[in-house]
Amino acid sequence: MIAHLNFHWQKLVAIALLLTAAACNPTMNWREVRGELAPYSVLMPAKPSSFSREVDLDGVKVMMNMTAAEVSDVNFAIGSASVADPGQRSTALLAMQSAMVANIHGEIRRNKQVSLPGGAIATDMEALGQAGRSGTPVLLAARFVSHGNWVIQAIAIGPEKTLTPEVIDTFRSSLTLH
Repeated sequence: MIAHLNFHWQKLVAIALLLTAAACNPTMNWREVRGELAPYSVLMPAKPSSFSREVDLDGVKVMMNMTAAEVSDVNFAIGSASVADPGQRSTALLAMQSAMVANIHGEIRRNKQVSLPGGAIATDMEALGQAGRSGTPVLLAARFVSHGNWVIQAIAIGPEKTLTPEVIDTFRSSLTLH
C-alpha cells in the first residue's frame, strides 16, 4: 500500500513540475543586447536584428542605429544616434518622440521624467494609436534619453493585451547606460 501511494505521489510531483515548467516558459525569451557603437545595454525578448540608416530629426541629420525584435505581435527596438553638437541633442530627442507618436497616429496618455542609475534623466512615454493601414489599436511604450553624445530610444509597440505593464517594465527598466 505504501509503495502504491509513493508511486501516485511521485506522479503528482512529476505532473506539478511539468505544469510549473510550462507556466515558467515565457513567450518572451529575454536576453541582454549591448549597443555596438552606443554605450547601452538592454534586454530584448528574442534574438534581434540590426540596421542603420540616415534620418532627419527635426533638422539634425544623423545615422540612426536600430536593433529590433518581434514577439507575439509586439515590436521591440532600441535606436541610437550620435549628435556631436550638444545644443542639438534635446531637439533630436524631442523629434524622436514626436516621430514615434506620429508613426502610430497616436495620442500620448502618459509622459514622465525618470532618473536612471548614473544620474541621466529619461522620458518614459506611453501613447495609444493605430498600426499601419489596418488601423489595429496599439500601445507605444518608450524611454528616451540623452547620454554623452548619444540620443537613445527604447520602444515597444503592440496590442495592449500583449504589451502588459510587466513586459513594459522589464524592457524599459533594463535599459542601462555605460
